[in-house]
Amino acid sequence: MTWRDSSGRTLADYPHPSVAVDVALLTVRDGQLQVLLHARPDGTHALPGTFVRIDETCASAALRALRDKAGVTGQDPEQLRVFDDPARDDRGRVLSVAHVDLVPVGKLGDALLAPVAAHGELAFDHAEIVAHAVRWARALYAAPDPRGLAGDTFTLLELQRVHEAVEGRPLQKDTFRRRVIDELIDSGELSSGGVGKPARLYRRSAP
Repeated sequence: MTWRDSSGRTLADYPHPSVAVDVALLTVRDGQLQVLLHARPDGTHALPGTFVRIDETCASAALRALRDKAGVTGQDPEQLRVFDDPARDDRGRVLSVAHVDLVPVGKLGDALLAPVAAHGELAFDHAEIVAHAVRWARALYAAPDPRGLAGDTFTLLELQRVHEAVEGRPLQKDTFRRRVIDELIDSGELSSGGVGKPARLYRRSAP
């Protein structure tokens, strides 16, 4: 039975916005925080995104956008926030439920990436979505590498380089060590294959 209001109209009789999802999938590559993009038919670039189908959740639509627009699967992005500026999409009134995640670069294959500090002009309001995603990632990295970008074991220098990329600033070695050391476990192993004296390898104390 179709719901009708006191005037006999259904929900379909009222103007309503379309709902889309856009995914800001971040990673660290070449010592920089980077974002996953896809090339649009008109030659511009955008975050992977799509309209939400009537029979799917926003989470399912986000996974579909990653798969269809960027060839990326196996991710689990979370909701970032809703972007609802009435003028954000020149095709009409579209709300975007933005999603975000930060993953090791090895999970992204040969997907198109661009530095968050120099991604160029993006379609719609996607530059604003990226800016919010960067703030989300930097807040997350108050703890030592919670997304495992440095690998299962790492030297303190490797961990510092990851944090510098995410946080977007140089970090002083001794200050960084004091900040993270209590949340790390000494693996009892030393690094190998590098130049100079081998360094201790650590693990995060919590996943």
